[in-house]
Amino acid sequence: MTDVSLAEDTNAQAYSVSELAFALKRTIESAYGFVRLRGELSKVTFHGNGHVYLDIKDDKACIAGVVWKTNVRGLAIRPQTGLEVIVTGRITTYPGRSQYQIIIETMSPAGIGALLAQLEKLKTKLAAEGLFEAARKRPLPAMPAVIGVITSPTGAVIRDILHRITDRWPCRVIVWPVVVQGDQAAAQVRAAIEGFGALTAGGPVPRPDLLIVARGGGSVEDLWPFNDEALARTVAASTLPLISAVGHETDTTLIDFVSDRRAPTPTAAAEIATPVLADLAATLADHERRMASNARRRLDHGRVRFAAASARLPRLPDLLAIATQRLDIASGRLSASLGANLAAHRHQLTTAAASLRPHLLQRLMEAKARVLAPPSRRLDPAMRRALTDKAALLNSAAKLLETLNPDQVLKRGFARIERRDGRMARSARDLARGEGVEIVFHDGRRSAVVDAAAPARKDAPPAPVQGDLF
Repeated sequence: MTDVSLAEDTNAQAYSVSELAFALKRTIESAYGFVRLRGELSKVTFHGNGHVYLDIKDDKACIAGVVWKTNVRGLAIRPQTGLEVIVTGRITTYPGRSQYQIIIETMSPAGIGALLAQLEKLKTKLAAEGLFEAARKRPLPAMPAVIGVITSPTGAVIRDILHRITDRWPCRVIVWPVVVQGDQAAAQVRAAIEGFGALTAGGPVPRPDLLIVARGGGSVEDLWPFNDEALARTVAASTLPLISAVGHETDTTLIDFVSDRRAPTPTAAAEIATPVLADLAATLADHERRMASNARRRLDHGRVRFAAASARLPRLPDLLAIATQRLDIASGRLSASLGANLAAHRHQLTTAAASLRPHLLQRLMEAKARVLAPPSRRLDPAMRRALTDKAALLNSAAKLLETLNPDQVLKRGFARIERRDGRMARSARDLARGEGVEIVFHDGRRSAVVDAAAPARKDAPPAPVQGDLF
């Protein structure tokens, strides 16, 4: 029997390790192509290439799992150690380690308790960073001209907001349509907040004075996109004041804590954002009446005080009586003084005129003319002789200058040698061999080089030959 068994085993086909491993892989993947699994996450690792590696366990077993980076962004929650989740995917094996694992495609929290636990952790984290502090919340504009509303373009929420704003305050409302439920809701709301913040004043689309993020009521799962960490940080970093109006009064989301103001309902958000025009008009009219009443009271009080003060003042005729009398006395004295002064000056003028005679001045002028006449006649000939002598001296000097002019000598066939610096060469010793000079003639200049070798002329006589003395 033993020999037969060994023979049968010897005839069985032998698999390679790889063949067996991949055969098992195909079998498992075909049997478990879609699996919905519930468990607790552990050993969550975010790899640098974008993949997420983790384990899913319960009290008796554990299975490895991986989320490829193409599916990470589509997850409903962020994987965290200790979080109870429900995942869907397919079972496969990793032949390199003889290990089976689940390729996760979707992930959601396993019940409301898990969602709330994750929310509490995130709230604690953001609170520690100071994003919930009241000091960082900005005041809302009292009378906004433009309001930006981020919500679904369909449904009762946008109609309630527009209706309430129209009844209370005339302003422009710009609606940025987004989905308010599902995986894409948080990303679209973030993009809307950043888009409104990027608008510039005076552009084709006016920049809002404040924003309203609104959504109607719903379950915790429906409102979960507004508990997104990235959305909460975008709300906290918004450059525009923001009112959160998500859900009903009893609903609370993460963006309620980081927004500048929370409204219990979308309709209440419209009331918080806008004043009542009729109330403002009534307040303004009341202020106007009070201002007019105060002005009348102040005027009446001033009139009474003026009357009391004027009763204690002296009468105007009494104040002017003394001054008028002094003016009359001074004017009477002034007339008499002017007459006496005029008479005194007239007497002085008559006395001075009596001593003046025209013929005395005439005789004095004739005497002075006789004294000056002889010298003036002698002065003219002397000046003429002096001018003649000076003219003769000037002509003589001009002739001498012409005689001494070196350029006059050049006209008689002479030439002047000048060095390159403009100095005149007075001796052959002043010039060096090879030095450039200027030969100045009466009709121009020529350049030359001292002792320069020149070619012999054909018509020049032959040079004498020195004979041999021996």
